[in-house]
Amino acid sequence: MNDLLSQLKAVTTVVVDSGDLTAIEQFRPVDATTNPSLLLNASQLAFAKPMLDGAVAYAKQHASSAAQQLNLASDKFAVDVGTAISKLVPGRVSTEVDARLSFDTAATVAKAQQLVALYQENGVSTERILIKIASTWEGIQAARQLELQGIQCNLTLLFHMAQARACAEAGVYLISPFVGRILDWYKASTGQDYNSETDPGVVSVREIYRFYKQHGFTTVVMGASFRNTGEVLALAGCDRLTISPGLLAELSQMQGQLTVHLTNNGASAPPPAQLTESEYRFALNEDAMATEKLAEGIRKFAIDQRKLEQLIQQAF
Repeated sequence: MNDLLSQLKAVTTVVVDSGDLTAIEQFRPVDATTNPSLLLNASQLAFAKPMLDGAVAYAKQHASSAAQQLNLASDKFAVDVGTAISKLVPGRVSTEVDARLSFDTAATVAKAQQLVALYQENGVSTERILIKIASTWEGIQAARQLELQGIQCNLTLLFHMAQARACAEAGVYLISPFVGRILDWYKASTGQDYNSETDPGVVSVREIYRFYKQHGFTTVVMGASFRNTGEVLALAGCDRLTISPGLLAELSQMQGQLTVHLTNNGASAPPPAQLTESEYRFALNEDAMATEKLAEGIRKFAIDQRKLEQLIQQAF
């Protein structure tokens, strides 16, 4: 119990950020998260090859046009990988909506419903999954509708308090603020180095966590996108942390006494008035880091989604 990973698991729910079944089985997290980039990597692993072929066969049987078949095969592959992961974790698996739908509320809702239906066909109940959606205004409004339907969501690509506030006000189940990508931007922009206390990504998540607890919001805060173990340890006590297998391995070999940095002291103030769409958009526009990283994240996930589709297309 002296290793820091074991101590961290005692104060924070640890989630593995991977589509690799071997890594998930090794570290035995409570939950697991995937995204198009992780699914693209997973598609190269031996366990996923039959899933690719199976997804193509399923799509040919259930869709007519070539475009519909490719779309369905992509969803089916993501869900089949998530289903395999669900057998290794006791909690939830996050599966991401196509990033190209990030600015279309209705299409995001429809895609989420499709993913849930595919999970249910596989015998995985809605309570075991989270639908990942980019934290655009349109994505947050889609999540608001889905939560009312009993489909819980994980709002990702989150870089700003305005995004966090809008998610909580929409009744979103969980948010994934991206620690490392915030650090990347500030290091590139300022040329400075940061320690775990001054790291802008760490500071952002701490502020969000304290804001939620102070005002009684129940949305779960799950720090994500870590660049080093220092960032992880600086958020000990956060509701959840989703961590790559490499950093989990490092933490399992580190000894010492863990310091808990975040604690829930209960609500002490009523929540502020809800953000309007214009207030949300202007606040995000005022922050170059948040604006650029949100747009970049959507672009990168869309690129990897296209690469995954090209790989699937070859199996038709």
